[in-house]
Parts: sequence; structure tokens; C-alpha cells
Amino acid sequence: MGIIGWIILGLLAGAIAKILLPGRDPGGLVGTTLTGIAGAFLGGWISTKFLHRPVAHHFYDPKTWVAAIGGALVLLIGYRILFGDSRSRR
Repeated sequence: MGIIGWIILGLLAGAIAKILLPGRDPGGLVGTTLTGIAGAFLGGWISTKFLHRPVAHHFYDPKTWVAAIGGALVLLIGYRILFGDSRSRR
């Protein structure tokens, strides 16, 4: 999968993660995309390292999507734990 595929996967995985975990988070389109891309890498690493289930590098593979969305959710939850409601107090 090329860089364009990772960007599209990141955008969609980040958007799905934000739908599953609504609330005020940093971002917009760029933040959502970066969260999704980082989540895809994090989810793939967790899946390979701890679950011993490497994900395929194909855009339409369900394992890739689950790992990407799961990783993006982990990043969003981590952001909320670290920064809490700091954005809503402005």
C-alpha cells in the first residue's frame, strides 16, 4: 500500500474512531488524519508485538482496518487521559 493509501486509511480510521468516541479533541481534518495514520501504525505494532497477529499491508484487509481504528481509539483515549477537559475551558 502506498503513501496515498495510508493517508486515506488514516483519514477514514481517524474519522471512525472519532465517531466511536465523540467529544472535543484536537484536530479537524489534519488532526483526524494524523491520529488515524499514527493509530494505524500503533495498532499494527500492538497486533504484531503482543497479539502475534501481523496485519496485511492491503487496503481492503479487515485486520488492517481493525488495527488502524483500534490504534486511533487508543491515541484518542490517551489524549483525553493526559489533557482531560483542557480544551473546553477556553
